[in-house]
Amino acid sequence: MKAIRFEQYGPPEVLALVDVEEPHTGPGQVRIEVRAAGVNGLDWKIRAGHMRQMIDLQLPSGTGSDASGVIDQVGEGVSDVEVGDAVFGVGVGVLAEYAVLDAWAVKPDSLSFEEAAGYPIPVETAFRILDQVGVEPGHTLLISGASGGVGTAAVQIARERGITVVGTASPANQDYLRELGALPTTYGDGLVDRVRALAPNGVDAALDVSGSGVIADCIELTGDPSTVVSIADFTAPRLGAQVSFAPTDISAALRAAAALHVEGVLHIPVESRFPLADTAAAQARNEAGHAAGRTVVVVSGGPGAT
Repeated sequence: MKAIRFEQYGPPEVLALVDVEEPHTGPGQVRIEVRAAGVNGLDWKIRAGHMRQMIDLQLPSGTGSDASGVIDQVGEGVSDVEVGDAVFGVGVGVLAEYAVLDAWAVKPDSLSFEEAAGYPIPVETAFRILDQVGVEPGHTLLISGASGGVGTAAVQIARERGITVVGTASPANQDYLRELGALPTTYGDGLVDRVRALAPNGVDAALDVSGSGVIADCIELTGDPSTVVSIADFTAPRLGAQVSFAPTDISAALRAAAALHVEGVLHIPVESRFPLADTAAAQARNEAGHAAGRTVVVVSGGPGAT
């Protein structure tokens, strides 16, 4: 089968489309014919070598963790799905024609394969950090970097829970945040004053999704370092803030996201699409940031590949 691999750390150009052996399921796994794969920031950070102290990667390696597709193999012990089911979930090296998933949920008919491919890590992260920061109905939450995949999911989930959201994004994405239900503002100098003007009764908690050096501002706004959680700035604990990195129950998060989509609550638009052979360009697009939504690699067509 065709798959994306890289033999050394480096820029996007180290990625290559090559022929490899097909993967097969182990116990508790499913294999899918991949329809689409989401591109996450972690993908290019691993490829560039930024995570080598945290992730023991054996080269050559595949890339990508989030995918959607149709099951064609079911491993021992799996009873909730069967061959032919459309699912979306998380695996290793999913930028390929076939991929094995370790966690998944059934894809609703109303959710396209392309959009579903962009859900797994962003929605699991959004659920996890919202729970970790402890916001409740009636609270006001600041989300720094609210227009990307995690931010988009977090805004919508928080709003559904009755939480007021102030979100930061580039000037071009202010209307996008407004459409999601957030009170939008730009990042950069003067952030504290702009947020206070939007939330005169104060901010109860803050999420740093983009890692753009906002931890001190977030703490100033909430007044309590323990009410600030970052997924991108690993220096946050030096100021008393929290960092969230390890996924929890991915399958449960995916099932919850599917239910919210069916209810009309959750929608994460696909901002840009690339064919499998152009995965390098897809990762470069993700690395550039400022996207309103998700970057997705379209791997194959097939029945229901909408």
